[in-house]
Amino acid sequence: MDGTPTLYLFALIGLLGTAAWFVFRQVLKTRRTEVDFSRLQQQLSQSRGSAEDRYRLGSIFLEKKLYAPAIAQFQLALKDKELTDPAGLALIHNALGYAYAAQEQYDLAIRQYKEALEQQPDYVTALNNLGFAYEKKQLLSQAIATYESVLSLEPGNRTAQRRSQSLQQRVSPST
Repeated sequence: MDGTPTLYLFALIGLLGTAAWFVFRQVLKTRRTEVDFSRLQQQLSQSRGSAEDRYRLGSIFLEKKLYAPAIAQFQLALKDKELTDPAGLALIHNALGYAYAAQEQYDLAIRQYKEALEQQPDYVTALNNLGFAYEKKQLLSQAIATYESVLSLEPGNRTAQRRSQSLQQRVSPST
């Protein structure tokens, strides 16, 4: 008797089990996000809330690709007088820039990325995002310089390496 059908059955069961595990993990993550989303909305409708709460709610709106409410939450977070931590301010400005960039409002995004970098000059994510916004505005030399700044801080940054090389080829194609 050949064991090949049994082997295929075990492989199929293993594959289905793996797929079920990944689906289960995604369902749990989505459920956790939705519970957090609902709790934050309810909490913030009843009280002023902290900058951190506003940032977390704005981040959930970003995940859901609801950019206008995300922008509103990030702006409210920035108005919190208790928020003085440069790293926290940089994080919120970067997220706000990301929301603007997602709506193709690159001038506003650039302004926010620069604000993030004023708070935290070595914030690599904000630098990469700034380079992207410059690219979208066709400000290629500024984009290249920004990606080179990323590489001076983080030489192995693959995004900056790839984008810088691509832009340099566009600016001065070899003949």
